[in-house]
Amino acid sequence: MPGEFAGKVVVVTGGSRGIGRAIAEAFAREEASLVLAASSAVNLAAAAETIKKSGANAPMTCAGDLRKPDACENLLKTVSERHGRCDILVNSAGATRAGAFLDLPDDAWNDGFALKFLGAVRLTRLFWPLLKATRGHVLNVIGGAARTPDPEFLIGSSVNGAMATFNKGLSQLGKRDGVNVNAIHPGTTETERTRQLWAQRAQALGKTVDEIREQIMTRSGVRSIAQPEDIAALAVFLCSERARQIQGVAVAVDGGGTPGVY
Repeated sequence: MPGEFAGKVVVVTGGSRGIGRAIAEAFAREEASLVLAASSAVNLAAAAETIKKSGANAPMTCAGDLRKPDACENLLKTVSERHGRCDILVNSAGATRAGAFLDLPDDAWNDGFALKFLGAVRLTRLFWPLLKATRGHVLNVIGGAARTPDPEFLIGSSVNGAMATFNKGLSQLGKRDGVNVNAIHPGTTETERTRQLWAQRAQALGKTVDEIREQIMTRSGVRSIAQPEDIAALAVFLCSERARQIQGVAVAVDGGGTPGVY
């Protein structure tokens, strides 16, 4: 619906690159007021400049390590002081290491949970009063490994599984408080981060990156690799009034690659 998001404040974590950036750009086209959060001020500035050049309002940016409580609190403070409200929180930050299980140390596991899971939990808790006041939306961008764990991606599979459980449970609180809570499970999506994961898998298995890409497509049976814009289109819909009766779901955007009934 044209203009539906005008005046709405949308906070996107991980908004400087990849899927998070594509989601931010999609909301910018819908005239939303954006706040982008990520660890790199340089990457945030580049994303903001691209959005501004597209003719949309320049987004506000907030750089910080969202693995740390003070960075999450600073993001809330920034949004509260600038806008005084939050209509949509998109939890899209998070990068977990792939590789052979026996080669993954405790630090890699701790780091994987610190950003994608604990960062999202912390930010959702902090922003919840604002979201409740606006009868807003929480959208968690998780990943298909929550449903189909991968032996060369056990950290990500475990973190994603925890996020899926959090999303489902939080949606029950959302029903009581008037906040829509949903998730997207992207399948393999061509981003810079995905290409890094392919390289890590290739090293773990003694293959080339091209062989890993072909292996993934063959195993899942998909005809093409998703683009970030595919996920962004669904994100905008799930946060629209048309999706008000959609609560507590996780939608896969994976070309049909996830097997099983769900």
